[in-house]
Amino acid sequence: MADALWLFSYGTLQLEKVQRELFGRVLAALPDTLTGFALDSIMIRNPAVLAASGLEVHKILRRDPCAPAIHGVALAITPGDLPAIDAYEGADYVRVAVTLTSGRPAFVYVAPE
Repeated sequence: MADALWLFSYGTLQLEKVQRELFGRVLAALPDTLTGFALDSIMIRNPAVLAASGLEVHKILRRDPCAPAIHGVALAITPGDLPAIDAYEGADYVRVAVTLTSGRPAFVYVAPE
């Protein structure tokens, strides 16, 4: 995992069925936290995302420097995984680079500003 890119997941990307659908495998995961964002929810309309997750309401993060830490996992991904994640998250989310509480650099998908 030393060469892995990291993706902070706080929602459906933690689900094994979603990982198998997107990547054909289950990703290695390490518990981690993220600060600077507040947790919110969003209604999902994309049929492919609904089929993969089975959930109409997904979590989303919005920038908020005063919010408590968000608990989730750092998923080990490859550069080749990013297009599948971008497609899954769609226009409702944007990918940003962050530093997790552990010090690990990661990507996270959040609400557009």
